[in-house]
Amino acid sequence: VQLQASGGGLVQPGGSLRLSCAASRSIFSFNALGWYRQAPGKQREWVASFTSGGRFDYADSVKGRFTISRDKPKNTVYLQMTNLKPEDTAVYYCNAVDPDSGNAYWGQGTLVTVSS
Repeated sequence: VQLQASGGGLVQPGGSLRLSCAASRSIFSFNALGWYRQAPGKQREWVASFTSGGRFDYADSVKGRFTISRDKPKNTVYLQMTNLKPEDTAVYYCNAVDPDSGNAYWGQGTLVTVSS
């Protein structure tokens, strides 16, 4: 399984970015798909995810600002980020969990920097 993340960059506070995560197989073949982030000097933290059952969840820190969505034909998951804050600065990773093995797969990460 390969996950290819893209879309990071430098944005000013209050700005928006959309991250993409392209999977090498159907996104509906996973138990869950989502995004994590790791800021400098901090542990990786969960940001948002959805399950194969259609449940969408968000960390409190991003609720109301970030939206996770999916494009089945493109096998791609998106993270639309709005009203970005400096504390959102991190490397963002997409994650997928295989239902048969329970293995978690990670993309290579894409850097988001929120700064004026």
